[in-house]
Amino acid sequence: MYRAFALYASEWGVDISSDERIPELAVRAYIDFDEDGNILLEGRDVTKEILSPKIAQLASELATLPQVREKMVAMQQEIGKNGGVVLDGRDIGTVVFPDAELKIFLIANAKTRAERRKEELALAGNTISLEKLAQEIEERDKRDAERELSPLRKADDAIELDTSKLTISEQVDKVVKLARNKMDIPVRQNA
Repeated sequence: MYRAFALYASEWGVDISSDERIPELAVRAYIDFDEDGNILLEGRDVTKEILSPKIAQLASELATLPQVREKMVAMQQEIGKNGGVVLDGRDIGTVVFPDAELKIFLIANAKTRAERRKEELALAGNTISLEKLAQEIEERDKRDAERELSPLRKADDAIELDTSKLTISEQVDKVVKLARNKMDIPVRQNA
């Protein structure tokens, strides 16, 4: 959602350091999801557009602004108000849904995250060096952990899961198992 808003702000030519339109844009932006989980901005699918490093950087910067965080948190809370959703984000378990039934704090080392991001970007037609990606990831983590409003941190009741050496399938299996255990649903073999 933050990346979708960053794209929206970018399309409006926002200068984060001085633009007085940011609060108004935050209120006006309409961000939603389709049934396949694609991200919609003003009704158009922007799932691939928001993957660019430029948009990721702008999203991280915009996320430090109280008026942007307030709007995004309200939208996220609206999406999850009836439960039955899976949300990810750097403050979902601490700020957005502090009473969530299950909180999983996914971690991976910067090198692994950079490799994964490079692959994701390549699929979207973007190329960037692994070293630059790792540096950007570390800078974003530092900025997000040090921001005053809703800093990146693990909720006290979150389960930490290191995914550095796990495939996507293995990650999904572990998360599904944790969810089934939390809901007291028997775990099926190969599920």
